Amino acid sequence: QVHLVESGGGLVQPGGSLRLSCVASGFTFSNYVMTWYRQAPGKEREWVAMITSDDRSTMYADSVKGRFTISRDNAKNMMYLQMNSLNPEDTAVYYCSTILSSGQYWGQGTQVTVSS
Repeated sequence: QVHLVESGGGLVQPGGSLRLSCVASGFTFSNYVMTWYRQAPGKEREWVAMITSDDRSTMYADSVKGRFTISRDNAKNMMYLQMNSLNPEDTAVYYCSTILSSGQYWGQGTQVTVSS
């Protein structure tokens, strides 16, 4: 059974940093692209960043480019999102996700709130 669990969210002041984690199980983690999404209140879920299975390539939404860094540790079945220079527009529930042959899977999300 595929299982994705995010952690690391919280309340942070503008300009601050957070590091999100996602632990995966139930599939061969090292074989799959992993992605972070987020959903702000009243808005649709949006793609944030992705990382290839071999950790050689990453892509970012324009809104987070230069501030966020996605990474993974295939030995630990973990994916991370280092978020720096956070601003109130980054407030959202953050989800990790992957697409397998059986469909797209999501974690339960972790709340990030950027506020003074």
